[in-house]
Amino acid sequence: MKQTGVAAAVLWKSLSSVLRNYEVRLGFEVRVAALLADIVAANESRRAAIVGAGGGVVVDWLLESVGMNGGGGGEAARALAYLIADENVCGMVLGRPNAVPNLLRFIYFAQPSQSKKQPRRSSFDIADPSKGRSMLVAAIMDIVTSNCDNVDKIKLKPMLSGTAAMRDIAAALQVVEEGGMHMDEPPDNQDDDDGGTGLKGIGIKVLGGTTVVGFSRSNGSMELEESYKATPRILPFNKLDNKSPAVPGLWDDLHSQHVAVPFAAWALANWAMASDVNRSHIQELDRDGHAIMSALVAPERSVKWHGSLVARLLLEDQNVPTNDFICSWSSTLLKTVSQASKMDDISLTRVALSAFLLSIERSHLAQKAVMEKGLHLLRETAKRTMDHESVQEALAKGLESLCSGDLHMSLEEGQKWSSILLPWVFRETSSDAIRSSAIKILSRICDDYGPSSVPISQGWLAIMLSDILKSRKMSLKESAQPRDKVKTQIDQSNVVSGTQSVNQLGIAVVNLAVNQLGTDSVNGDLSSLADFLSLEPFIGPYKNLKKDTMPKINAVDSALATLKGIKAMAEICSDDSICQNKIVDYGVISLLRRFLLKDDYEKLAAIEAYDASRDMETRDNTGIVRGESSAPDARDPSSVRVPPAAHVRRHAARLLTLLSVYPKVKKLIRDDEALCNWLEDCASGKIPGNNDLKTQSYARATLLNAFCYDDDQPDGTNKDHKCARFTEMIFLINPAMPHWEIPGKGKHASTKNENQTDPSDDVIPESNDVPESSDPSLDVIFVHGLRGGPFKTWRLSECKSSSKSGLVEKIDEEAGKQGTFWPGEWLSGDFPHARLFSLKYKTNLTQWSGSSLPLQEVSSMLLEKLIAAGIGDRPVVFVTHSMGGLVVKQMLHQASAENRGNLVKNTAGVVFYSCPHFGSKLADMPWRMGYVFRPAPSIGELRSGSTRLVELNDFLHDLHKKGSLDVLSFCETKVTPIVEGYGGWAFRMEIVPIESAYPGYGELVVLESTDHVNSCKPISRTDPSYSETLQFLHKLRAAYR
Repeated sequence: MKQTGVAAAVLWKSLSSVLRNYEVRLGFEVRVAALLADIVAANESRRAAIVGAGGGVVVDWLLESVGMNGGGGGEAARALAYLIADENVCGMVLGRPNAVPNLLRFIYFAQPSQSKKQPRRSSFDIADPSKGRSMLVAAIMDIVTSNCDNVDKIKLKPMLSGTAAMRDIAAALQVVEEGGMHMDEPPDNQDDDDGGTGLKGIGIKVLGGTTVVGFSRSNGSMELEESYKATPRILPFNKLDNKSPAVPGLWDDLHSQHVAVPFAAWALANWAMASDVNRSHIQELDRDGHAIMSALVAPERSVKWHGSLVARLLLEDQNVPTNDFICSWSSTLLKTVSQASKMDDISLTRVALSAFLLSIERSHLAQKAVMEKGLHLLRETAKRTMDHESVQEALAKGLESLCSGDLHMSLEEGQKWSSILLPWVFRETSSDAIRSSAIKILSRICDDYGPSSVPISQGWLAIMLSDILKSRKMSLKESAQPRDKVKTQIDQSNVVSGTQSVNQLGIAVVNLAVNQLGTDSVNGDLSSLADFLSLEPFIGPYKNLKKDTMPKINAVDSALATLKGIKAMAEICSDDSICQNKIVDYGVISLLRRFLLKDDYEKLAAIEAYDASRDMETRDNTGIVRGESSAPDARDPSSVRVPPAAHVRRHAARLLTLLSVYPKVKKLIRDDEALCNWLEDCASGKIPGNNDLKTQSYARATLLNAFCYDDDQPDGTNKDHKCARFTEMIFLINPAMPHWEIPGKGKHASTKNENQTDPSDDVIPESNDVPESSDPSLDVIFVHGLRGGPFKTWRLSECKSSSKSGLVEKIDEEAGKQGTFWPGEWLSGDFPHARLFSLKYKTNLTQWSGSSLPLQEVSSMLLEKLIAAGIGDRPVVFVTHSMGGLVVKQMLHQASAENRGNLVKNTAGVVFYSCPHFGSKLADMPWRMGYVFRPAPSIGELRSGSTRLVELNDFLHDLHKKGSLDVLSFCETKVTPIVEGYGGWAFRMEIVPIESAYPGYGELVVLESTDHVNSCKPISRTDPSYSETLQFLHKLRAAYR
């Protein structure tokens, strides 16, 4: 290799000595060029030697020979063809100064001859020069087209120099924009080797020194569009076989511009990749952006591809200034993206799309133009490229960028895009980036159009519920649990309920969408929502829609469908972490945020009322003219119902609390100031009209979870958490109390309502109405019983007897609808030294009204929730009613057996209201009256004489004897209606007799004229059922001080 290089250098020196003699020079050039061509054709080492010979002077001479159309042009072209085809030395050859302009000149000299004159041959010629020229053109086109197949294969190390001369860059820009370049005419106007006269192109105006100010255009220039008209077809440039150095003749029929322009565009792309200095030069020389624009609109694919790449590189360089022509670039790039995707040219689609995204990022005018005229192109591209994740991800990112500023999609565009955005969210192949962008865009559409976007938000919820139902059905099918197990039955019941909710949501979405679009949509005009309604689960209801008939739908029906959907989702995902993580990924937090903060359904109802009043006014006026009386109408304003928006918010808050233990949800909540403010105001009772105690508790629990900065695992399963985690089964009583303030939390809460009078102030005491306690000394936990609830069980009663009520299943429910919640309104003021909680768990009296979990499963579940919430770290008092007392006893027994936390050690006392310590007559009755109703498993465990109940009572008795536990029991004295018969007759019985209500230890209080349901419902502060409990709590606190 060294000898070859030395020989080449000597040969070049010898050649230089004879170049002064023109007669001899011509022959020597041909012979030397032929010799060099033969040498470089041999192997890689010889090619490397030639390239390195004399510091590159040999390569420079070859380039000059082909560029100046010298005598050795044909053989020099053959030599360069071998060198350029070798990827090991190609970069060194093309990176030589003035290499690109010389090759561009060669391309124009090598164009097909238009003259009939035979080329003049010299006696020194040893071969047909056209062969070498064909080989070099093929080699050039091979490198031009080799990188256009895959964006991922763009070489990290460009072939050209990072310090290119501005003259070279200017030459390439001139060729790209104008299709020609200036070339000095041969001496004495002699013909070229092919017999032609050469090409007189446009001159590059160089103003001395090393700086090129710019280039000018002359009247004799060949315009780009005109030069391309000579070739009526767009020529696909395919990549050559890399193993072949050159395939002569492949590109011989091309017009020179169709080789020069692609090569110039390739050179600009490589220079732009090489350095920021080159990019600065390109921008300086092409200040108006016309040259790059010419590449973007060129008919050749390779020119478009490299032009898009240059545009991308210039746009992503923040040092390159932003210019007005970027908007034009953006529009052209978007058209290229659309056309390329239509031809399934994914490589061109990707490179053009990447440049387009940068253009809208750099130019607000470009963003505005796309939002006004280009969204349909993006949408069609998205539909065509569903199988190409990289394109989909880029499109999602671009659309998110467009929607994140002050620009807004029209409602019609939002409806059209929903059919693409929702599959992006739920498709299994969607990346996290695609899903995140789609969720943000959908949220923006809903925020922009409020009630008009309800079909989209409801559709989002329906598809989400449908998806998790499929997963749940699959898991139940694969589960090894026996079908007769109560938990399995409950899961199956939840699936059935969820399926019904999906169907109801689907019908509501279709009906509301059709109503919003008007009568034309019934007859098939669904231009904006056609694709959306073709998705599952909407396609079925829409196909079944009666033609020429507008479906009946109102805000109440729509809100009820949403309510049932949220409830079904919460039930299905309540104890399934996989399901919870899945719906979080599907954007459920954005949906819940909207249900909580916005009033879409109230606005829908208001619109309906307004439309109904207008219709009524029109009919009344018509009737007066005709003398007719107006008949009652379903659209009468008086018939418009109020949607259950408060219930929607309650269950949305419940689901949010359930999910707020996950780190990614915590971050979403903490970063959302508006949501944090709403939750704080809700928990503090500052939102007018929102007096729901459950919603307020959920709001505070969500904030407590979100601002817990322990080291949870990404799936939220870290058991070594340092702060409490509250689930939807634990309710905080009076969440506005000072001790619920979040340590370390910033001042998120809004102050706008501080001076307003809230109607709820006379219902829920403000935190400053009770003595402040920096650290409450006790935790008081309320646990309801059969058919009870965390709040309704503990409300005041006007009467201590249920003689006027019907079934026992309905008594507690009816009593709980009205009345004072005495733990929150009385006890929090009379005993401010404790945190107050109320638990919720499933318990149904019979299987006719749904399954319920057995006692042990309920207790185990509640134990986990209490320990996670940090309950048991301080003294605890349980206040229980009916079966709730057995749940607590079982829970304490399990905690002791499994040595779980400090709950047993710190349980100071238990209050039992009508607890069946030794069984209940109610549980005995169904076994003798099976034809009346079947007992749920939890009820069956309450039969008299149950050995399990005796074991639990003995366990608590031992704790009492040791002095670690105090007990207070209340006993009912009146019968309770059980089975309602004909004519108002009811079968009544004493559910928990005194011998079962008294456990055999502790204090017993007999409540006169009180039945089972009302034993825990005092009628005043002096009622023994309240006063004795309050005294009991004071006694326990005094013992622990």
